[in-house]
Amino acid sequence: MHNFLPIAYYKSHFIPFADANLSIATHALHYGTGAFGGMRGIPDPQNPRQILLFRFDRHCQRLSGSARLLHFDLPADKIQQVITDFVKKNSPTTSFYIRPFVYTSDLGISPRLHNVEKDFFVYGLELGDYLSPEGVSCRISSWYRQEDRSLPLRGKISGAYITSSLAKTEAVESGFDEAILMNSQGKVSEASGMNIFIVRNGRVITPSFDQDILEGITRDSVLTVAWDMGIPVEERAVDKSELFVADEVFLSGTAARVTPVSRIENYKYSSDRPITNALRDQFTAITENRDPKYKDWVYAVSLDS
Repeated sequence: MHNFLPIAYYKSHFIPFADANLSIATHALHYGTGAFGGMRGIPDPQNPRQILLFRFDRHCQRLSGSARLLHFDLPADKIQQVITDFVKKNSPTTSFYIRPFVYTSDLGISPRLHNVEKDFFVYGLELGDYLSPEGVSCRISSWYRQEDRSLPLRGKISGAYITSSLAKTEAVESGFDEAILMNSQGKVSEASGMNIFIVRNGRVITPSFDQDILEGITRDSVLTVAWDMGIPVEERAVDKSELFVADEVFLSGTAARVTPVSRIENYKYSSDRPITNALRDQFTAITENRDPKYKDWVYAVSLDS
């Protein structure tokens, strides 16, 4: 059961969430011709009349880029202004998640991106831990990550998430929490909605962009923080067998933040996760605006302005 924020942005207006309804004939519903973003917000622990958004500018830029793939010109500053107003109107009092969505809003049956209307909406919901902070179990999915030559994987295109949905359900129905997808070359790609990292011999390693991954904003943040902490980082192809000999494995994403992996298939990892825990603690401090070094990563929305 989700607790949705009471106000949504729909058809260029702020209206009650319950009134923001789409037609069953909406083009994007049938063809997956939409793209979404996701960002977390928290009340400032030092000032409850202020909401903190993590890497707000990057999220808005990525959604604008995803819209461009749908032939929709939606500037990042427009997205940023709408979401800022959305946060002020809802005035959340607990940790929450924002879902902006661009889509083909026409009522039609022809799969296309030209000569079709597009629109943009925003809603939100309260959200604590998306995955267990104690660690999750994963299986190697029988489904493979799509290739960029068949889908524009640099955007969060909604239709692409059928593979994530199949993989996630397959994992859960076979007794695991999460799925790990391989790419068409048999290399590790990502989880159902998260990037994946392994730790070997004190080095943080993650699949590179050429492994058909999403260019995750949390992924980029983890790499930057690890480097700043003096932890060596590598972006490269990762073999399946490396998962099983890794010292630590963790997932990253807006919803998942930094989530440790406790088991992949029948390979279990130690509950002693020094690098994962250090990165998670630092990441939490940054999102709560407790580290001045990363102050530019935190956007504050005043509820009193």
